[in-house]
Amino acid sequence: MSHAILDLVQQVMSSPWLYVALFALALLDGFFPIVPAETSVITAAVFAASGETNLALVIVVAALGACAGDHVSYLIGSRSAGRLREKKPFVWARSALAERGGLVLVMARYIPGGRTATTLTMGAVRHPLRSFTFFDVIAACSWAVYSGLIGFFGGTAFESDPIKGLLLGLAIALSIAALAELVRWLRKRRAARLCLERLPAHAAARR
Repeated sequence: MSHAILDLVQQVMSSPWLYVALFALALLDGFFPIVPAETSVITAAVFAASGETNLALVIVVAALGACAGDHVSYLIGSRSAGRLREKKPFVWARSALAERGGLVLVMARYIPGGRTATTLTMGAVRHPLRSFTFFDVIAACSWAVYSGLIGFFGGTAFESDPIKGLLLGLAIALSIAALAELVRWLRKRRAARLCLERLPAHAAARR
């Protein structure tokens, strides 16, 4: 399905309907994460390097769609609270939300599956809508700018062959995601080690 959608996006690059498609994909990705919204934004931004699309409009439309989709997910979460609370991804999102507050929404935007779990959880726990909207605007805008610039600069480097630019942009996006995941894993491992080192000290203090 993803390949079919991307083929369709490439076919409408010079059409105003492209921006409608980007908005719809970004919106759907908020509560249906298998939709390739980020890849579509990167693809459209690649073609902006050759003038076939407008980079600023691609970024604005993607941000608006992402923000709208996250609010739909928040609404779904608020109406499905009982069924979501004990599922593993939502337990993670709830603990992260309690630890970092609204900032977790910004970080979760770059974690596959994490964004949807976080927005649903914030709705389920009745996180204040004003706070949710504030952090979600930051998350959606940063994601749209990030995806757009990756595609654009990849396309600029390969203006005569935008497909190669697209492949470079996707490679960069995957590399950044992998690096972020590695840093998160290292920090978690370090925190666990520090916790184990403190246990003997606590045990000694109790004696």
